[in-house]
Amino acid sequence: MKKLMAIAGISFFIFTSCKDDDTADCRTCSSEITTSFELCKESNGNASVNGQDTGVGYSIYLDGLVSEGVGCN
Repeated sequence: MKKLMAIAGISFFIFTSCKDDDTADCRTCSSEITTSFELCKESNGNASVNGQDTGVGYSIYLDGLVSEGVGCN
């Protein structure tokens, strides 16, 4: 019975530890005419701004910002 509980505990740990694999990759962006905002690449590949999914691919959105003079780090 103890072995079964140990296996169940280890299995639970393994499956829940992978939950953070879908975290977004974020950076802070700003320009002379905007306040700072957070730009993230979501697990679906879209860009999100301050937590709102834009519905646009991250690289396309970032390229558009850069072409408008927005800096991101």
